[in-house]
Amino acid sequence: MTLELSNETLPLLGIAAWSGTGKTTMLERLLPALAQRGLRVAVIKHAHHSFDIDQPGKDSYRLRNAGASPILVASRERFALMMETPERQEPELTMLIEQVRPQQPDLVLVEGFKEWPLPKLELHRPALGKPLLAQDDPWILAVASDEPVDLPADVWALELNDIPSLAEYVATWPGHWSQRRQPRREAR
Repeated sequence: MTLELSNETLPLLGIAAWSGTGKTTMLERLLPALAQRGLRVAVIKHAHHSFDIDQPGKDSYRLRNAGASPILVASRERFALMMETPERQEPELTMLIEQVRPQQPDLVLVEGFKEWPLPKLELHRPALGKPLLAQDDPWILAVASDEPVDLPADVWALELNDIPSLAEYVATWPGHWSQRRQPRREAR
């Protein structure tokens, strides 16, 4: 797991949370607010299981199953690149970043790679009964929670359901990227 942030020019912000916290739901609400602020935001999402965007019977599915890797399907409205990666235990974040870099986003939100060493915003719902990740992860710089929580002194507190405030925090992130590419402190 290596990601060299000191030379990385593309602003990255991880979204870390326990399963069931609502990462995708929050992003569905946050992305339009960021777009209204003029930001082009790419999202890299980790899936913990096998997934398929192809449908059986479609040409791309048939060609991929026949051995094409990668296969790129394109129309005038969108394109999709599908690549088989059976030799990998987990997705390699550095390779995925390189896949979105040519699109020149203003910011890349990275959902679900919570073990990777990159600056993160934690989403926390105390009602789930899960511990606060920020206590042990020095890369978590802010926590958005739906209830007040006891945070380390150097972690920003945000309201999880206040999308305009979350959008403001995330929208300013690219401007802070060059100074915030290191952990806040050592975790306990």
